[in-house]
Amino acid sequence: QVQLAESGGGLVQPGGSLRLSCAASGSFSRITVMGWYRQASGKDRELVATITSDGSTNYADSVKGRFTISSGNAKRTVYLQMNRLKPEDTAVYYCNTRTVIRTYWGQGTQVTVPS
Repeated sequence: QVQLAESGGGLVQPGGSLRLSCAASGSFSRITVMGWYRQASGKDRELVATITSDGSTNYADSVKGRFTISSGNAKRTVYLQMNRLKPEDTAVYYCNTRTVIRTYWGQGTQVTVPS
């Protein structure tokens, strides 16, 4: 019954924008960090951005200045605003939630930026 559901992915031209959303539902222990990771075809999964329960944020160097992570809905929802998208941003984006007990992953949402 614990689930993370991502939405908002799609195809956008270089320079365009997308906003990803992740809603956490079910019975969770205290959440400490929520974030976004991505995995491009043939590559390892990498961290994109995180936000702590008190609002502190962290970004990968490759997205800093272009992406913004935020949370809402009593810290059970996390968003990723992606601007000035590049072909190298093409990947499956995964929502991640860490609690004091364990971590949870969403099913992923595809973002495609054609070259």
